[in-house]
Amino acid sequence: MTEERLRRWRLLLGPSAEDVSELGEDDQRRDGALTGLYGGGGDRGAGLGASSPQLHRWLGDVRKYFPTSVVQVMQRDAVEKLGLKQLLLEPELLQSVEPDVNLVSTLLQLSRAIPARTRDTAKAVVRKVVEDIEKRLTDRLVEAVRGAVDRSRRTRRPQLQDVDWATTIKANLKNYQPQHKTVIVEDLIGHRRRSRTAAMRDVILLVDQSGSMAESLVHAAVLGSALASIRSVSTKLVVFDTEVADLTDQLSDPVDLLFSAQLGGGTDINRAVAYAQTQVRRPTDTVLVIISDLYEGGSESELQRRVRELVASGVTVVNLLALSDSGTPAYDHELAAKLHALGAPAFACTPDKFPELLAAALRKDDLTQWAEAEGIATGGR
Repeated sequence: MTEERLRRWRLLLGPSAEDVSELGEDDQRRDGALTGLYGGGGDRGAGLGASSPQLHRWLGDVRKYFPTSVVQVMQRDAVEKLGLKQLLLEPELLQSVEPDVNLVSTLLQLSRAIPARTRDTAKAVVRKVVEDIEKRLTDRLVEAVRGAVDRSRRTRRPQLQDVDWATTIKANLKNYQPQHKTVIVEDLIGHRRRSRTAAMRDVILLVDQSGSMAESLVHAAVLGSALASIRSVSTKLVVFDTEVADLTDQLSDPVDLLFSAQLGGGTDINRAVAYAQTQVRRPTDTVLVIISDLYEGGSESELQRRVRELVASGVTVVNLLALSDSGTPAYDHELAAKLHALGAPAFACTPDKFPELLAAALRKDDLTQWAEAEGIATGGR
């Protein structure tokens, strides 16, 4: 009991009381989060920049090491003490900031603290970043997905209006008759006719909305919105922490979708996958993409059982440890390896690679081989 009291006094007094008690690794992170906000003697004090990586680390530590009620108080204090209040209260200042994914992640994590008069400006900043991502990725994603789905529906008995003439001629060049200067067509190649509204593939994006996955959530919202515009694919986007929220009906506006997410909290992947199971209508035509660092706060054994069932039923399950450009992510290596062994490969993916990844999944290519060809290390190693 004495040691516990000394530990608490040490955390309360800060680094100036280092001789009171020696802190473990987790307590050192707690102490750093408290010192960054409230100071702690010596030269150390409040000084987190508005969109610096230091602020992102601080927000992550606060959520990890303190209960929700304390997190809310510390975020409000951060807005007051660390210069964030000026950024969030002054639309003119926020407009002058160069928008990037890091800033968007920060705004989303602090969205509840943004006052009403600045909220429209904050949304405008987020929208600019969203539009930049759309310009970079939407056309590539649409082209890759349509190509993958159409190729999987090729037929050699198409109706005349469904013939792919370029492919047909190429396939029959061996039958070229020089004396007649013509190609004898033996095989017509085209696409199976479908109804205008019938989707041929189902894609479920299951996105972890814990603070560490903020950048991945931004990209997932934009890519999910682009997928929703493709008639041949039925897209669902579901976010989760310890609760599950289906945001599919907001895919038409990724900015509103992002502000509907509630970054932070715990992680119950098993609960999210349980919900995804209820949304599977056609297992062999479904791709389930789990975007998470796999730090499971729920039942790991139940999660593995559900993934095993999904894979056995014919669902293509992919675990993306990150969907970002921020380098090698931190993730649960042991769980990633277990899911990989169940037939649900796990690897990080940059947004630029996602169109090709999804196309490969829709074609039912071997995703481990695809990752190897792209020089991407899987979580199974």
